[in-house]
Amino acid sequence: MMKFLIVIISVFLVLELSFFFLAIKVYKLNAYLIWGIVIYSLLSYLYFIYQITGYDRSEGASHSFYWAVGLMVVQVVPKLIAIAMMLMSYLLMLFLKSNVSAEIIAGRRKFLGRLALGVAALPLAGIIHGLWKGKYNFKVIKKQLYFDDLPVAFDGFKILQISDLHSGSFDNADKINYAVDLINKQEADLFLFTGDIVNTKAEEFHPWITTFNRLKEFSYGKFSVLGNHDYGEYVTWPSGKAKQDNFENIKGLHKQVDFDLLCNENRSIEKEGDRIQLIGVENWGKSFKKAGDLSKASIGVSKQDFKVLMSHDPSHWEYEVKEHPMNYQLTLSGHTHGLQFGIEIPGIFKWSPIQYVYKQWAGIYAHADRYINVNRGFGFHAFPGRVGIWPEISVIELKRKS
Repeated sequence: MMKFLIVIISVFLVLELSFFFLAIKVYKLNAYLIWGIVIYSLLSYLYFIYQITGYDRSEGASHSFYWAVGLMVVQVVPKLIAIAMMLMSYLLMLFLKSNVSAEIIAGRRKFLGRLALGVAALPLAGIIHGLWKGKYNFKVIKKQLYFDDLPVAFDGFKILQISDLHSGSFDNADKINYAVDLINKQEADLFLFTGDIVNTKAEEFHPWITTFNRLKEFSYGKFSVLGNHDYGEYVTWPSGKAKQDNFENIKGLHKQVDFDLLCNENRSIEKEGDRIQLIGVENWGKSFKKAGDLSKASIGVSKQDFKVLMSHDPSHWEYEVKEHPMNYQLTLSGHTHGLQFGIEIPGIFKWSPIQYVYKQWAGIYAHADRYINVNRGFGFHAFPGRVGIWPEISVIELKRKS
């Protein structure tokens, strides 16, 4: 822990020195502004160090730890953007220096410095909004998907999906109740939850059992699977038994809110003489726990059946599912949260740093008439906010191409 802390402090120190050198020596920005930034930086560093040094791996991350992360993000991200702009403008000034007067250089330098801070203020405003409002800015995203082999009776069948509750991070009961009401207003036939009901411990969900018991009855049921956080692998346990007891308690939470938890198993969903197969695997992630077993989960299912697969981590689709000979027509995942940070203009532009880690990270993706929907997540984790990537309730309508 101490080595990690030294590395973090060293990186931040380089960042601060770079920022203040450019801001004070090169651009001669307002002294009051600079001192305000200095004081905020110092306080946020001290709070972050306090949280890091007091971190208890037997308990996991607390709300105060998440807020320490949030306060660091508030100052670090805008500074990185400002430094990048300042460096580019500084290099430009060096290039132009031989062709213009010193007076013009000074004026342009001051203008570009202020422009850099102005541009950096945009993500700053977004991050502050994300900490206070964005994390509960629930959006209902509706999609229609067309299939050649969808049984006739299921033409127009609607699936509602949520993912990644991370209930240990919730800090506003009114907002969670609002989201439950929003789910209940949707005209969907089937409810599916694709994992991470908690951050680590079963007890995190206890205050929210009554809230999620308010979910309405869906005509064809409510089903769920496990996510990587549901195995209790991110804290230190006093014994293997304590860890296993927590895991069993987490599985029991699903029953307490009337979710039929599928652990490498399947269910038939029947309608008017037709059927589709709902398949649920345990977590399978390229860089995470690989407990998912497609073969076991698909016992009794044929290639000709229309299949809806619930698998928490979308890397499972990329590495095992999308070209599987069993032909899993639709997969539903979550896990990425869209990093809780990015830019989305629906139908035009979508970007998040998480796309450099996951090929499928938010929304619908297709391969050879097979689809995956990666839900952006219901809750939040680590960073206690969302910037540009809002919490999602997916409603997917199945349609026959013919």
